[in-house]
Amino acid sequence: MRAHTSPWYAHALQRTATGPAEPLTVPSRMEWATLPGLGPGAEILGSRLRQRRVLELGCGPGHNVAYLAASQGARVTGIDLVGLQVRRARSHYGRLAGATFVTGHALRYLRASEEWFDAIYSVFGAVGLVAPELLLPAIAAHLRPGRVLAFSVPHPRRAGGHPATDDLPRRDHVTLPDRARLPIARWEFDSDRWTTHLARAGLAVTSVQELRDPRRPRFPTTLLIAARKC
Repeated sequence: MRAHTSPWYAHALQRTATGPAEPLTVPSRMEWATLPGLGPGAEILGSRLRQRRVLELGCGPGHNVAYLAASQGARVTGIDLVGLQVRRARSHYGRLAGATFVTGHALRYLRASEEWFDAIYSVFGAVGLVAPELLLPAIAAHLRPGRVLAFSVPHPRRAGGHPATDDLPRRDHVTLPDRARLPIARWEFDSDRWTTHLARAGLAVTSVQELRDPRRPRFPTTLLIAARKC
């Protein structure tokens, strides 16, 4: 899929149209869910991030990159498929030392890169949207031994749904700011199936957390998984 024809481009285009991109205050914490304040913060990536090399796969407008660079002293690269998002991120946070924003496809970026990272993460980003049998080995190839991959994905049981019983993607949708819905493909795994795919890539799961919206606690909304490179 070309970036300018993807649902993510349409989403970014509408976001850009709602107001000018301008410098923003750095967020006060790292977020893993759509509702602020749920779950852990940056500590899931490791206790010492200062001067560590960190990569975000699907950085969007750059809020988490900014937090890690400004508050944790990390050297963070955020990559996003959509150039509009990267331009927004640079407008918001390009002034920050240690924050770099790049346009590109996560899998192609990893395959072309010669860098090693101390942490790689995805917040509703490339993990879950790119075939895991391709993306997870590429991530592992660029993680230093013992370092962390952490990612959050929509929980497969959100709104009463069920996880996939095979390794194929499911049809999902992106809701645009104007409330229109555009189709996407997403891998809807439970923690056991993610654990299996991570193990095949040489990554051992260290934590699994189910995050819930306290206003609607019946079903978990976000699945947050951390793993270490063996």
